[in-house]
Amino acid sequence: MTLTREADPRRWKALAVTLTAGFMGLLDVSIVNVALPSIQKGIGGDAGTAQWVVSGYALTFGLVLVSGGRLGDALGRRRMFLIALAAFVAMSAFAGAAPTGEVLVAARLLQGCAAGMLTPQNTGLIQDLFRGAERGRAFGVFGSVVGISTAVGPVLGGVILAVFGEEHGWRWVFFVNVPIGAFAFILALRLLPRAEGRPARLRSEIDFLGVLLLGLAVLCVLLPLVESERDGPRRLWWLFPIAVVLGFAFVRWERRVVRHEGTPLMDVRLFTETPGYTPGAAIGAVYFCGFAGIWLVFAMFFQQGLGYTPLESGLAVTPFAVGAAVSAAVAGRLVARWGRRLTVAGLSLVALGLGVVALLAWLAPRPDLGLVVALPLLVAGIGGGMVISPNTTLTLECVPRRMAGVAGGALQTGQRIGTAIGTAVLASVFRAVLPVSDNDFPSALALSLLCAVGFVVVALALGIAELRARRARRSNDQLLSATTAAPYE
Repeated sequence: MTLTREADPRRWKALAVTLTAGFMGLLDVSIVNVALPSIQKGIGGDAGTAQWVVSGYALTFGLVLVSGGRLGDALGRRRMFLIALAAFVAMSAFAGAAPTGEVLVAARLLQGCAAGMLTPQNTGLIQDLFRGAERGRAFGVFGSVVGISTAVGPVLGGVILAVFGEEHGWRWVFFVNVPIGAFAFILALRLLPRAEGRPARLRSEIDFLGVLLLGLAVLCVLLPLVESERDGPRRLWWLFPIAVVLGFAFVRWERRVVRHEGTPLMDVRLFTETPGYTPGAAIGAVYFCGFAGIWLVFAMFFQQGLGYTPLESGLAVTPFAVGAAVSAAVAGRLVARWGRRLTVAGLSLVALGLGVVALLAWLAPRPDLGLVVALPLLVAGIGGGMVISPNTTLTLECVPRRMAGVAGGALQTGQRIGTAIGTAVLASVFRAVLPVSDNDFPSALALSLLCAVGFVVVALALGIAELRARRARRSNDQLLSATTAAPYE
């Protein structure tokens, strides 16, 4: 998308509209978890069908992120945003009205595709509409949306079930998207800037073989992970080496497309020649392994271990969401000054907060543990808000605008894969501890959270390495400038 030199006066309103739609897409990753028992009672179907209501959405969401970003780059973000939002609203209504479990799973698969097409348009629009310090603030708001949508999903799901009842409440988990999405669509028609320049030709500018190779590679990684409830990693382990082969073939093909001056799906120079992109994407993916995996573990602990209702379970983790929302907005304003130091500080706070929760669960198990861990969860949330939005800003700051959509899609794909890995690992640890500990739920929670802390510490090590690399690049740039200027002094 080509923009005029002057900033669009409606840019903040446009961002509010796009993030509202993006919030719905990300929220639907987690909000359905608390509604699974209600879905099984209301519509029938076995546990496998109910699990695919959750995992099918996550699977197709992750599959199309990069392709959705590339389509936004090629065809215009406004056009892709409107198409994806309309599809998401339609599939939400389809899911809410589903008469059988099989129809509901199909609706969720299509809804995930629409959400995956919608999400990368947000990061692309921020790259297009904002410059300098404003871009950091915009990504701060975006980071708040990502953090809050993941954390408050169980809370909102519990509220909806409490209001509409268990029998039909699960339908309103989907129906609630319809009026919000329709209103956002009307506003987007008025506020989103139109693309300038010639329209893209789909056949010549979209790398269909690249789409196929990358899609199959991501599928081979995600499918065993989303099937973890049914021993997916053990049954489908053979898909992982196939994913490696497909990934290698994808990289070779993309390099060939670049050599022949074609338009690749994902220009691999994004990873090799864009400063900060590769380490930032790695930090985000590893952090999401620890961050996103804790919510299912908390839900199982509070509901199965302590007998909380879905609403009470959601409220117990609200301090994390509150801390993340506030700190993400603040961190977005500070990222231009503090840079990668914000990420390092945030990861340290997340590791500290979750470590204290694990310690309290292990040493002082009690029925009111939800209240006891509120403060360390708040600390962890404050740290989490300092990770997502600054890392997104720093990862994308040097990305050319022509690749903004695909860069955002690739970043989100890494986070979705991290989410799948973290959820599978942490939930497996939790379930493995229970039978050998005589259903000691506090110990299961503690060990699962220690695994999450381990992931966060790895992300912290990557963050420290990137901080040092940035300092080295800055020193080299200063030395080069001084050397170049010396003959003229």
